[in-house]
Amino acid sequence: MAKRTILAILVALWAIVGASAQERFSRNLNSQTFVPKGQWVTGVNVSYSQSDNDNYQFFIVEGINGDTYSFSVTPMACYMFQDDLGVGGRFGYERSRYKFDSADLIIDSDTDYSNENFYCINQEYSAMGVFRNYIGIGSSKRFGFFNEVRLKFGVGQSKLTNGTGSDFTGTFEKSYSVGIGVMPGLVMFLNNYSAIELSVGVLGFDYSHTKQTNDQIHIANRNTKNANFRINLFSISFGVAFYL
Repeated sequence: MAKRTILAILVALWAIVGASAQERFSRNLNSQTFVPKGQWVTGVNVSYSQSDNDNYQFFIVEGINGDTYSFSVTPMACYMFQDDLGVGGRFGYERSRYKFDSADLIIDSDTDYSNENFYCINQEYSAMGVFRNYIGIGSSKRFGFFNEVRLKFGVGQSKLTNGTGSDFTGTFEKSYSVGIGVMPGLVMFLNNYSAIELSVGVLGFDYSHTKQTNDQIHIANRNTKNANFRINLFSISFGVAFYL
């Protein structure tokens, strides 16, 4: 009898411990919670594009010869301090390059401009604080919406050169930016721990300061303020997230 009692107590304790762990980290199908408190959300957004042009024509620009590419990566980590509410951060890096050996701007039959050896490269580092909240779609635990508020600080630089020999010109820019934005999106769970995300920018405020040096002689400054109250199709982002 004593052995049976001890065994029953051990089984009960094991059930309580297992249920506690499952309640903390499992996305219970019978709960209205979409992402439970205590989980870590990690992920990354990556994009890359490249193009090569051989005597390409685009509207009034003809004879385009050159290549371009752009690349960005944004890892993210977020802690769920309450059910469906989380805070965290992102780090972003973007780099792009435009290299055109030749291009002709044709305005009319008597007016055209030729451009040779155009080269531009720019890159930006950014750090973002993020706040996320999730909303499940009905009773589904596979599909849901999320909204992410971002506070961003960025530092960037770019270099532009054009021409050769006595016609060579070069411009260097360094910029600082700060902004806040809203990025709602859709999340689809592949299993209990991984998901695919799609997000788009709908609201944002940005301020940037740029210092420009042309031919190492002329110095200029530019301040830019921008407010966006519409869906920005150019900010559509795909990513993969892991829920640990």
